[in-house]
Amino acid sequence: MQKVSPFLWFNGTAEKAIDFYSTVFPGTKIGKIMRASSAGPGPEGQVLTIGFELFGQQFTALNYPSDFRFTEAVSFVVDCKDQAEVDYYWDCLSEGGEPRDCGWVRDKFGVFWQITPTRLIDLMTDPDPNIAARAATAMMTMQKIDIARLEQACAAG
Repeated sequence: MQKVSPFLWFNGTAEKAIDFYSTVFPGTKIGKIMRASSAGPGPEGQVLTIGFELFGQQFTALNYPSDFRFTEAVSFVVDCKDQAEVDYYWDCLSEGGEPRDCGWVRDKFGVFWQITPTRLIDLMTDPDPNIAARAATAMMTMQKIDIARLEQACAAG
């Protein structure tokens, strides 16, 4: 087990969320599932937690009703090597959710994701401050990040 890993509180939808993530992220691994005992909490046999792994990152999903909600204060970055990956993850995670600005998506379970092409980071950390500024300016006009538009904006200077 990793020394530190995210623990996500789903309001009774953890099983559905993990099933969904298993279809979106190739190679997802499901780990230990903890169920309520006769002592609780919740009905005996109800799933309480599900361990899962996305690309080697371990997570735990808590499956218990509450008033807690996910916010943008915590999000997960999906590093995408090309536009095809950006399009794939954007389309999958925004379905039933909410596309946001600058490559952010809230999925249908309320979890926030940043669908980020590696090229965006390369351009925004370019040693030439003009290129970095043009990349940032272009990104700020987008919801889903378009690598070709970023490249055009950076070359236009």
